[in-house]
Amino acid sequence: MENYTIDLGYMPTTTFDYGEAAPCMGTEEKHFAANFLPPLYSLVVIFGFIGNILVILILVKYKKLKSMTDIYLLNLAISDLLFVFSLPFWAYYAAHDWIFGEALCRILSGVYLLGFYSGIFFIILLTIDRYLAIVHAVFALKARTVSYGILTSIVTWAVALFASVPGIVFHKTQQENTQYTCSAHYPPDSLINWKHSYILKMNILGLIIPMIIMIFCYSQILKTLLGCRNEKKQKAVRLIFVIMIFYFIFWTPFHVASFVHTFQTSFFYPDCDSQSRLDKTIQVTETISMIHCCINPVIYAFVGEKFRKYLYTFFRKHVAAHLCKKCPSLYREKLERVSSTFTASTAEHDISTGL
Repeated sequence: MENYTIDLGYMPTTTFDYGEAAPCMGTEEKHFAANFLPPLYSLVVIFGFIGNILVILILVKYKKLKSMTDIYLLNLAISDLLFVFSLPFWAYYAAHDWIFGEALCRILSGVYLLGFYSGIFFIILLTIDRYLAIVHAVFALKARTVSYGILTSIVTWAVALFASVPGIVFHKTQQENTQYTCSAHYPPDSLINWKHSYILKMNILGLIIPMIIMIFCYSQILKTLLGCRNEKKQKAVRLIFVIMIFYFIFWTPFHVASFVHTFQTSFFYPDCDSQSRLDKTIQVTETISMIHCCINPVIYAFVGEKFRKYLYTFFRKHVAAHLCKKCPSLYREKLERVSSTFTASTAEHDISTGL
């Protein structure tokens, strides 16, 4: 029997195979997505764009990208912005059909995957960066340079782009009844193999390997910190550790849901009711994962002391000054006091997270 695919209009990367069973209509899931996703995506676009732009601005304007950590944090913010860039298109698609053509279907699907893979890769690099700085401090003096940071960032983007190629190649538009969809269409003779390998690759690269690396790095970091009890080093680890924890909180449910959805026939007999519940679970968990692109700037603001000071300086100097042009004396003296605190030495900067 012919394989059927259904696109729920909320995600550029998922197709659904019903095998020998008659296809479920998916009307309820489509209606759920049309009401649930656009408003949430709109909020993510607003807060994700503003937050990550501020991170980039502070890293470039105030931090001057003087360390490997700054380079990785900059690239992580760019990865988050890739998600934000594509969300308005997926928000419209969730409520309507695909009107943007096949070229944008492929490009935006690739942008989604590129942002996903590059984001987790740069979190891994940040973890390794902290590992080297704390556990192998002498070696880190030579290895943790801006030049190596730029070089490894270029290699990371290349690897992320390579991992995203199947999404770009196989995604295309297709007319179903009176509407157009944008979804993955694999070769019919190897449909199941492609789908399974696609999800397994995403789970392995996005969850399993990062978890193994991070558990190893942070176990060694904690062992070292318990031995030296250096307060500055403990503060240096805190930001990256929180970024890592929040990544797994927001992305693990989607990885688990996508794995169960793809291999559902191995766990239970799929009927339309269970299919509907899984589809909705995928919608909810992927939306939660996309909210992650708004979280990192919030983490910086609450965990990174220097970031808060730079952010305060920026708003006092560029926002408050324009809103209150006639009363600069109210904030000039305090601004000068805050600015004077940013004269840390190069050695102190290198041991911190930069934020």
